[in-house]
Amino acid sequence: MSTLQVRDVPEDVHRILKSRAAASGRSLSEYTLGILTRESRRPTFDELMERVRLRGSVDIGDSAVDIIRKDRNAA
Repeated sequence: MSTLQVRDVPEDVHRILKSRAAASGRSLSEYTLGILTRESRRPTFDELMERVRLRGSVDIGDSAVDIIRKDRNAA
């Protein structure tokens, strides 16, 4: 396990986090670790776009406009 120290945390942020930690029955350290863990598991926008790019394009067949036109013409 590593240790992370965060400096210059504004008083209001510290107070809110400490209050939320207490309300959830956890220490401030446990609470902030949970926040950091959740955040680190969420891909950034750039990471998400890279995943999409790597999957390549998908042929979805007819466009929505074509489907609607066909349906209208059939009626």
